Amino acid sequence: MSKTAKDLTAGTVGGIAQVLVGQPFDIMKVRMQTAPAGTYAGMMHCASGIFKNEGPLAFYKGTLTPLLGIGVCVSIQFAALEYSKRYFGRQNVLNGRGGTDGMALGSGQLFAAGVFAGLANGAVSGPVEHIRIRLQTQSATNPMYAGPFDAIKKIWTQHGVAGLYKGQVVTLWREALGYGAYFWAYEKLMQREIAQKGIRRDQVNPAKTVLFGAAAGYVLWAVIYPIDMIKSRMQTDGFSPADGQKYKSTLDCVRTVWRTEGFPAFLRGLGPTLIRSPFANGATFLGFELASRLLHNEV
Repeated sequence: MSKTAKDLTAGTVGGIAQVLVGQPFDIMKVRMQTAPAGTYAGMMHCASGIFKNEGPLAFYKGTLTPLLGIGVCVSIQFAALEYSKRYFGRQNVLNGRGGTDGMALGSGQLFAAGVFAGLANGAVSGPVEHIRIRLQTQSATNPMYAGPFDAIKKIWTQHGVAGLYKGQVVTLWREALGYGAYFWAYEKLMQREIAQKGIRRDQVNPAKTVLFGAAAGYVLWAVIYPIDMIKSRMQTDGFSPADGQKYKSTLDCVRTVWRTEGFPAFLRGLGPTLIRSPFANGATFLGFELASRLLHNEV
């Protein structure tokens, strides 16, 4: 099995772990981001409303799409990241830096590798998140879509490829900036652990992997949360004025939200995100690192 295939496989494991751990918090985040101001008094009000009106399984509404799609997305992220790291490592060896194998990458190299990983992932994450958000926010009593495949079929038939990729501009901004910071933070923490203890990467304690992943998750959301809110608004907006379109573009969405709802709207839903983040991102990196160790050592 090639290095890229191993990275893709390990990334898939990390992506599945992320979805299973983080989905209940994610649906609360999306509901709070996209509901009219005043709908929810807070995270617990949102959670109790979902539980009371839709039942416990509603917290996993739309899970099939991210379970399949995010598995692919995270596998692409990690494959692109590891490919970029190996590329920069080879350049470092030629230039006599980065240690004997060149893999002690600098901050700029790590950020650039993360940006590349985010952009590579964006081609898939855009439509995957769009479908997921449509399913998470539709009416429980009169749903427009029977499931993810029905949503894809209807949106494709009525609005074409552009419909599936609605909100793609802001998605790419989110992925590039967010994952640049995300992987930079994680890799710098790993580098420090390896240097301080004089160990190999595969000897880092799994508990530290979870801790570093949790920290990287907080860095990610500190960078992207307002961008993510705009993405959610764009991906729940109508496709045309005839079906209730509110925003003409990403910039128009930013201006409209700022003018009508003010700065607090850009942070709405942050509570469940901050609770979800350490668990979901810790699980992501733990899944990736353990699967990667197994694959690279035994396959």
